Amino acid sequence: MNSTGLKEQSVLDRVLVLEMVRVTESAAIAASDLIGRGDEKAADAAAVEAMRRAFDTLYMDGTVVIGEGERDEAPMLYIGEKVGGAPGKGPKIDIALDPLEGTTITAKAGPNALAVLAAAEEGCLLNAPDVYMDKIAVGPGYPADVISLDKSVTENVEAVAAAKGVESKDIIVCVLDRPRHADLIAELRSLGCGVVLIGDGDVAGVIATTDQDTTIDMYMGQGGAPEGVLAAAALRCVGGQFNGRLVFRNDDERARAAKWGIEDLDRVYKLEDLAKGDCIFAATGVTEGSLLSGVKRLRRPNGDRVMTTESVVMRASSGTVRWIKGEHRL
Repeated sequence: MNSTGLKEQSVLDRVLVLEMVRVTESAAIAASDLIGRGDEKAADAAAVEAMRRAFDTLYMDGTVVIGEGERDEAPMLYIGEKVGGAPGKGPKIDIALDPLEGTTITAKAGPNALAVLAAAEEGCLLNAPDVYMDKIAVGPGYPADVISLDKSVTENVEAVAAAKGVESKDIIVCVLDRPRHADLIAELRSLGCGVVLIGDGDVAGVIATTDQDTTIDMYMGQGGAPEGVLAAAALRCVGGQFNGRLVFRNDDERARAAKWGIEDLDRVYKLEDLAKGDCIFAATGVTEGSLLSGVKRLRRPNGDRVMTTESVVMRASSGTVRWIKGEHRL
């Protein structure tokens, strides 16, 4: 509170929340040109370049804390890159992004590819190294700490089932379809759980736990740590629980973690460890999905050619979720 008794405004109040949707829309539209073309790198590069240009139109002094890799590994939107049209003048904002979450999905014209970003006040997003992360998530409405990575798969399913007032066999779990998850999938099916396997896009998989229409109760499995921070930012806005633990396969990955200030390699991160304070999450569909419709190219009866997009933007401080349908004239 300030001296007048008014609540202090978040730095994010000086950045129009809806402007973040323009950024994800730009990336989604650019990537949509490559849907089904079989070229993952070209689709990703198109999304990256479009997102970078869109950021430069925003009045902010932004820093990418989760991006397309380290500076010498990525030509644009690398970790530590400055973005925004007001360096040194605008509000200081940390950005986590994935211009194309689902590059393989896009190349193969599969479902649930997204352009996503999260924005928060400086220092409020974990600088997660580009390694794997064990993850478990549920949507809102459960008792605190109903899930934990310190519990077994069976214990977590039974806890969620008990809280929901159903049997374990009634729980539906979303899992990335990867060989590394064979034991996880087998244990879930031994409990009678329904298992929804997705080929890619675990940000959408985590967010699906917050939407009753998907019927998905839990997300489990190992995916990218940067995507874990993005998913956590979304859950911070709409409610839910998340646990993540970094997975290191070699000394190089441990050294990378140390570079970004990660000291406790076995730590279990909860929601606010990954994304705290006020934050914004925005996503635009690239291909058709359970969360968002993909980019469509249409011709109106009068001959006008348009593209349509569907996006969602969420904000933690207000708990607001806006679904936005856009029409872009060609």
